[in-house]
Amino acid sequence: MAGTISRRKDQPHIDSGLSARLAIRAGAHRGPTAGLAPGNVQGNLAILPQALAADFLRFCQLNPKPCPLIGTSAPGDPRVPELGEDLDIRTDLPRYRVWKNGELVAEPEDVREFWRDDLVSFVIGCSFSFEEALAIEGIELRHITHGCNVPMYRTSIATQQAGPFRGPMVVSMRPMTPRDAIRAVQITTRFPSVHGAPVHIGKPELIGIADVNKPDYGDAVPVRDDELPVFWACGVTPQSVIATVKPEFCITHYPGSMLVTDRKNTEFAIL
Repeated sequence: MAGTISRRKDQPHIDSGLSARLAIRAGAHRGPTAGLAPGNVQGNLAILPQALAADFLRFCQLNPKPCPLIGTSAPGDPRVPELGEDLDIRTDLPRYRVWKNGELVAEPEDVREFWRDDLVSFVIGCSFSFEEALAIEGIELRHITHGCNVPMYRTSIATQQAGPFRGPMVVSMRPMTPRDAIRAVQITTRFPSVHGAPVHIGKPELIGIADVNKPDYGDAVPVRDDELPVFWACGVTPQSVIATVKPEFCITHYPGSMLVTDRKNTEFAIL
């Protein structure tokens, strides 16, 4: 897969952010979005009542590694114009999670029935965006090779609190040889708006991960004897925070099912 992120065999041909969103809106794509619309920025999602929006905005500002904010909506507006013209946050992700008082109550394919006039959407940069740059350098992305979701883990790394928002950082993991890991650090450092450089390499127990073969989110992937697990801050962090804060209502993306935007990865790279 050197040089590109390959498309899964059961995946419709999608070559733009708009075609990705239209396919998802029509129900033609329901799996993880890794590898979809190569070159386009993807985003994690957190939708909160307006009463909590200012505190969550501050939380993102204090925690730019796991929560690099790339777009927000007006209260009650399902559009996020800076990320795409024809974009409806209620229908354009393959799968969502709906939370009430910190409890997961539904995992629907759209959230129109749950929509409220006071909801504010936050779109957070996703590591899928820098994966294109890694693949161009010939670095294997194991979850793409295996056609599954990237493994993600809750850690012992604390986030900085803002209002009621607090909790552990979530990380995503990609196994790499030491040589590829060094190159990956160099490459992803150029993408601070989509998590940037890794937060940890090797020895997962040092950040509270007991077993890399048992992720908290996503799917396990094999780590070979000559490889190190490389961990990046992850936009699923708000979901671990929600479990701690227990807001009365919240919507997030289903892990691995992102918003595909019209923005280009190259826009977020520091050359």
